[in-house]
Amino acid sequence: MTSAIVIAAPHSGCGKTTVSLGIMEALKRRGLRIAPFKTGPDFIDPGYHRAVTGTASVNLDGWMCPTSFISDTYAHHAAAADVAVIEGAMGLFDGIGGSSEAGSTAQVAKIIGAPVLLVVDGRSQGRSAAALVHGFTTFDPALKVCGVIFNNVGSENHEKVLREALLASNPDLPVLGCLPRDPFLAIPSRHLGLVTAEDNPLSPDFLGRLAEVIERHIDLDRLLKVSAAAPRPVLGSPAVPASDVELAVARDAAFCFVYEDNLRLLQKAGARLKEFSPLEDSALPEGVSGIYLPGGYPELFASHLSRNHAMAGAIRDAVEAGMPVYAECGGFIYLTDGVLADGVTERFVGVYPVQARMLPRRKALGYREVTFARDGLLGDTGTTARGHEFHYSEMDAVPDRVERLYSVRRKGVSLGSEGFLYKNCLASYIHLHFGSAPGLAASFVDSCREYRERITR
Repeated sequence: MTSAIVIAAPHSGCGKTTVSLGIMEALKRRGLRIAPFKTGPDFIDPGYHRAVTGTASVNLDGWMCPTSFISDTYAHHAAAADVAVIEGAMGLFDGIGGSSEAGSTAQVAKIIGAPVLLVVDGRSQGRSAAALVHGFTTFDPALKVCGVIFNNVGSENHEKVLREALLASNPDLPVLGCLPRDPFLAIPSRHLGLVTAEDNPLSPDFLGRLAEVIERHIDLDRLLKVSAAAPRPVLGSPAVPASDVELAVARDAAFCFVYEDNLRLLQKAGARLKEFSPLEDSALPEGVSGIYLPGGYPELFASHLSRNHAMAGAIRDAVEAGMPVYAECGGFIYLTDGVLADGVTERFVGVYPVQARMLPRRKALGYREVTFARDGLLGDTGTTARGHEFHYSEMDAVPDRVERLYSVRRKGVSLGSEGFLYKNCLASYIHLHFGSAPGLAASFVDSCREYRERITR
């Protein structure tokens, strides 16, 4: 039976990721099978989850995807595990806006019925921490907060004050642990998030120290007991699809930002996924009828990518031949003429006649909703899908001769046209979640199937 715990916090920077990774590692060392999840559209934390557990971490987002999809994908990925560990995003109740729970960790916790463990940064707080906890536990009566972990505790006396304050104000809410300040356990950050797991692999020494700290300072037995209150995920009996189309998926250190459910839905639609590395490979996988170029940090590997002329040429030839290609954010940048970073321009594939530039400040961040202006790679005219945009780059204006497929909105406000279509290649800064619209994956696979049939006639 799968138990579940949502690890949330009052705000970003409280240590959710460190606590989540530590709990995953400690439970794994006890021989338990972990199903990792991340609320919201983040890609970096799931990479660390996978590095620790050996299992792909799945995003659960109640704004991008309907409630039924959240329930179904949670059940699909959690059913075979002993414990589902769901790391929250931002603050517990933070989502798309101030008047709605959509996109929040709290929303996901209620959808899947999992209890919430609140990680509170105890630094520079004493009794006031109890007031903060009281507010978070009473704000939404439908949400079950099952315990508290205080992080960045400065001393034994500090721990005593925090425990006394919570016991006096909320005696039914257990303190499951108090973690001391430990700079060794800090994970470096870049932009608004952590450095990727590919760029900063967790060493055995780090994981050993982290697991030791968690075992010593968190009551894991009690945590497992409260997590058992979550309802067991109900898994249906989906038919096993026949894989009749081969789809190349870029996956390496430069292209590591992809929603795992996008890949699952492509497989469900009949695609056999073949991973390849634009960094290291000189050719596309043999026999593929389509290409998926996810996001990542291609600017960090720009010189390496630029030197791989064989791969750039193979992708350019595939696009010119009409092969279906879908690229998002970093994948889109890779399809341009190149990127300017640190005063140096590196040349890329050159499908789109523009150049990207890295900026010192964030260019775009937030949820996006798109509607297709005409039939295309991912669906028919009028199809609406949801996703997320986050980047520190900008591009030259794409020439008007390049068709725009998307009409883009943010919170109902038009942001203009995007989704650049050249032949059968669709590229965008937006990471669409295929779970937001049921036909996206199937349409992509159908496009690949049609291409294969056309070239084999």
